[in-house]
Amino acid sequence: MGRSDPAGAPLASPGFTSLTVGPAGILLLVLFVLPLGLVSAYAVLSIGPRGLPTLPLTLEPLLRSLDPLYLGILWRSLRVALVTTLLCLVVAFPVAWVLRGMKGRTRDLALLAVVLPSWTNLLVKNYAWIVLLRREGPVNNLLVGWGVVAEPLPLLFNEGTVLVGLVHTFLPFMVLPLYAALEGLDPRLLEAARDLGAGPFQRIRRVILPLAMPGIGAGVILVFIPALGAFVTPDLLGGARGMMVGNLIQNQMLQARDWPFGAALSLWLTLVSLVLIVPLLRSPGGGGAGRGIVP
Repeated sequence: MGRSDPAGAPLASPGFTSLTVGPAGILLLVLFVLPLGLVSAYAVLSIGPRGLPTLPLTLEPLLRSLDPLYLGILWRSLRVALVTTLLCLVVAFPVAWVLRGMKGRTRDLALLAVVLPSWTNLLVKNYAWIVLLRREGPVNNLLVGWGVVAEPLPLLFNEGTVLVGLVHTFLPFMVLPLYAALEGLDPRLLEAARDLGAGPFQRIRRVILPLAMPGIGAGVILVFIPALGAFVTPDLLGGARGMMVGNLIQNQMLQARDWPFGAALSLWLTLVSLVLIVPLLRSPGGGGAGRGIVP
């Protein structure tokens, strides 16, 4: 039998802990720590034959990544990721609130409608937007046919189209954590706030938002990090003018064959993500972000 602490609660034995935590720790080491260490090592190596890293050690890739041109691409990626996260939050909150009020089969069908787009291949979704927004596509045809515009608009290959594609892709990852957080909201708290004289906006600010913070924190993390490193959607919907840091890293690794420089860019991307996400995790709402994630 396992040991017990002075309060009588059983303590897990070292063998039990190894069996339960050990596999997860090994998986984390193999899939996260070692690749991150490899990328960090590549970032301080010289470029060799076929672009592969080689000795001697050098800071040239890291220093080159600080060029204003590349910092501008990083800033664009950061801006697009932040706006994507904000738009997802603004759209997802009322959706999650409506889902919270549904019951039975209606709620199940609504949740399925929210999750269903994430089952579709990313390339299929992006090409669908290309078909819809091209000059001869349905959107432009409707605008011209209704007399809203005189000629088709250039709706593709700009930052706005990239935002549309990213929000469409990541919206379910904001809705589900928010729904999980709001589902546990006790209606009596809202009734008590109303009885005490709180208006609608006060109830939202003082009751709903604080209780929804774990879901907001989880949703922000699940949307912001992949949006910051996205490269398929910016490549297809943004073109050359919509290049983000993910596209730049892909080009350096697969086309320019400059692995040290690509690793340096990846390292800066990781550091920027950590700088922005760690404070959120340490905040009162973000500390419980994991509780808002729906499996």
